Amino acid sequence: MEGAHSLGTRFFRGVITGVVCTLVLLVTLYALNMMGFVVIAINSLPDVHVILNWAFENLRLSIIPFTLIMIFYFRVLYQLKASLSDPNVGPERIAQLENWVNISISLFFGVGVIWTAIGMRSALLVGLSDLDANMAAQIGSFEILNRLIKGGILLALSTTIFGAVGGYFMRINKILVVGAKLQQYFSQRTRSQIRFYEQRLESIESYLAQIAAKIKDSSHYKS
Repeated sequence: MEGAHSLGTRFFRGVITGVVCTLVLLVTLYALNMMGFVVIAINSLPDVHVILNWAFENLRLSIIPFTLIMIFYFRVLYQLKASLSDPNVGPERIAQLENWVNISISLFFGVGVIWTAIGMRSALLVGLSDLDANMAAQIGSFEILNRLIKGGILLALSTTIFGAVGGYFMRINKILVVGAKLQQYFSQRTRSQIRFYEQRLESIESYLAQIAAKIKDSSHYKS
């Protein structure tokens, strides 16, 4: 049984490693393609370049930290799931893994917020930095809006949405994957601690009863 469990664990780790390496490779190719170092073209998928351009226009390089955080999230989440089923894992390890899962979710939200600020700053610099009242009146509101869009306002809005949707998805997924097991684990820990203190109190009570019995016997003997 232990050999089968060990084989299954190694197989699962191998699958996770393969998925992680594939995602890292895809992110690397995406970054290189968007920076112009390589060109990705697939004859059977002629729209792939359109999809990549859309992703770059809306997310740009923020997709790299988003993907890396998501990889880390799934890795620690399934480590937590496996640890909850292992009786040899201590509560400190469980708490540490849960903290890492929560931190990865917060980081996903944080990347969305950071890239929102980056996009807004870039859009304002490109769209308004060299304008005064007279020039703004001459070029018109449409051209100013066009400058803001080219400057990165779409990046700001898209990363906000992507970070929020992804972060809430990660929270819901955590509840679905390990929520019940976590609640059961901590409930068992609480019951174990309560039982431990009950046993200690029973021991103290028994000891005091023995002392009281000895005192009573001693008083009867003297009388």
